[in-house]
Amino acid sequence: MAKQAAKFVVLPSMAKILITGGSGLLGHRLTQLLLERGDQVAHLGRKENLKSAVPCFRWDPNAGYLDEAAFVGVDHVIHLAGAGIADARWTSSRKKELINSRVLGTRLLAQSIAQLDNKPKSCIAASAVGYYGDVQNRLCTEDDAPGDDFLAEICVAWEKENQQLSTFLPLSIVRIGIVLSLEGGALPKMALPIRFFAGSVLGRGTQFMSWIHIDDLCRLFLHLLDHPEHTGIYNGVAPIPEQHQTVMRAIGRQLNRPVWLWVPGLALRLLLGEMASTVLTGQQVSNDKILQMGFKFQYGNIHSALKNLFQKP
Repeated sequence: MAKQAAKFVVLPSMAKILITGGSGLLGHRLTQLLLERGDQVAHLGRKENLKSAVPCFRWDPNAGYLDEAAFVGVDHVIHLAGAGIADARWTSSRKKELINSRVLGTRLLAQSIAQLDNKPKSCIAASAVGYYGDVQNRLCTEDDAPGDDFLAEICVAWEKENQQLSTFLPLSIVRIGIVLSLEGGALPKMALPIRFFAGSVLGRGTQFMSWIHIDDLCRLFLHLLDHPEHTGIYNGVAPIPEQHQTVMRAIGRQLNRPVWLWVPGLALRLLLGEMASTVLTGQQVSNDKILQMGFKFQYGNIHSALKNLFQKP
């Protein structure tokens, strides 16, 4: 029997939340849960749609444009916007786009908030565990130095711009791990070959994946939203990092399929170029800091997370 959907506490008074990147995997699910608990939600996006149940105000970070009407009545900002890391091969122009989509958007957001007379009460911004680089043999905490690969470069630039927001309002930054959801992200791509009896371990298979169930990640954002006193940087990952081969075989068990192939790392690098690092490198990331502030996971191990996702009606 599938587990019941997570329950979310309704705030004593309704809040208005402005989300950048609201159409993405995390933004979409967060919007659903915020509306369910009685909050108002608006999005910032490339196309204006003010007549929708969730109005979308236009912004264009490349052109430096943001509709200031988006901030009217806003209590909190959730900043998620950024081009998809694995959506296209990492050419030099694509790498520039990946950085600019985060840096320019964050810079524009900070500049716009700085000019407001009535500023939001807090902001929660996204980053990623790619900040730590390829780390296999030690557990990374929020105090660790960044890595030296391209994913780390993106995160360092992103967080540097995000810190500008902290001069105007309380700021939390969540370094997000691999988000498990069947609605998008890595999991459907990992499960597809397994469904067709072509399940494969990529590279050495021992690279660690610091992962988190989509609903637990949303619950973390809601926790920070409700407790703006919790500022600073937090790792948004489940308690137990798992090796890639363990995750693939756990998916296989949910689908009643074997995972019996092995794809050498060299083949992936020839196929994907530098972007192969998104699946061949890994991190073991600690979540002690969010546990210490009182956050509790609903899906604390990979088997309960995958069981919930694959057995949902």
